[in-house]
Amino acid sequence: MRHSLPLTPQFYVTAPQPCPYLEDRMERKLFTALQGEAATELNDSLSAQGFRRSQNVLYRPSCADCASCLSARIDVSAFTPSKSQKRITKRNKGLMRRATSPWATEDQYDLFRRYLDSRHADGGMADMDVFEFAAMIEETPIRSRVIEYVDQDTGDLVGVCLTDVLGDGVSMVYSFYTPDRPRDGLGNHIILDHIEIARAAGLPYVYLGYWVPGSPKMGYKAKFSGLEVYIGGRWQKMRDPDTFMPEQHPLSTDPIAEQVANIALPDMARSGR
Repeated sequence: MRHSLPLTPQFYVTAPQPCPYLEDRMERKLFTALQGEAATELNDSLSAQGFRRSQNVLYRPSCADCASCLSARIDVSAFTPSKSQKRITKRNKGLMRRATSPWATEDQYDLFRRYLDSRHADGGMADMDVFEFAAMIEETPIRSRVIEYVDQDTGDLVGVCLTDVLGDGVSMVYSFYTPDRPRDGLGNHIILDHIEIARAAGLPYVYLGYWVPGSPKMGYKAKFSGLEVYIGGRWQKMRDPDTFMPEQHPLSTDPIAEQVANIALPDMARSGR
């Protein structure tokens, strides 16, 4: 007997767990599987509605009493580098960009471990082994690339970004870099370079993941001009980041049934899937 995947995605909610961004809060996520021949269309559609990809899953925050996590993207046409960002680009002019297929290597994993041990030793990914790392990089049903940054003088791998290519932009799924060059601003350089990648490809946006007002870990994203955040079902230009206050109220998040009902899905049948 032949079994086929359902045309309409099924959505689920994770159990509450401690929030990695704001103290004394619990997080949960609304998620669906990303699979089948229509994966690209689904990923494009849900990414434009604040979802993010992790391997074969698309997810979006759905916390019971908090709506602080805001999906963020840079409008490439509205971006102008600041003086400090220009200095970062100048400092890293000796780096070579190398785009590869989503295939994990030992050099990548070694760099990943050094990055975690230095910056996120107590984070949720701290115990990730080489097999889990390979799954993070390689398990993708859509068009993805690994963007590597190599020191042209030494040949050392100093930065990596797992990047998805969307219909309207590039999505920075996960990036990491050497902790040995703190003055070079490598994390910001990788974002700046992705803006150039999107511009050269004629794509309007660079998706950055979530910006969380009140979280020091996420403050750097608000420093990029042209930033937009997804609020109330639409993308809005970033106001003064200092005016954003983390929302925490029992009614700040719609019930799950309403959230799912308001998600716009691509026409799987019309696309020939």
